[in-house]
Amino acid sequence: MAVDQDGVMLPRLRPADVARRGVIFGLLGVVPLVVAALSVSGHSARQEFLAVVSAVGFFGVMLLVVGAGFWWASAGDIRRVRDWRTITGQAASVTIVGPVFLRCGLILLVVGAAAFGLYQLADALP
Repeated sequence: MAVDQDGVMLPRLRPADVARRGVIFGLLGVVPLVVAALSVSGHSARQEFLAVVSAVGFFGVMLLVVGAGFWWASAGDIRRVRDWRTITGQAASVTIVGPVFLRCGLILLVVGAAAFGLYQLADALP
């Protein structure tokens, strides 16, 4: 990859790419969720497990909003985690934290939504 005069990798991160990767990682995280839900014995215990995991989606929304705010505050100077050594002050860490929070928020949101869907499915079973 190419670097600019500050040593930051080019091209800069774009919100759509970060969001796409977060959703893909979230969908991959649904697989262990399904395996864990199937390994819980008892109908009510499985419902309780899925209800608790679905609350993770709320934390995902909070991380998503905070990450979007950090992205906006960075004013286009978005950096990868690999560019950590290129920041020069405390305020510059926002340029790295924004994409991290955005991606983690989307992962948690997808896993929480899947858990809520599985909860609804388990609730409909006799």
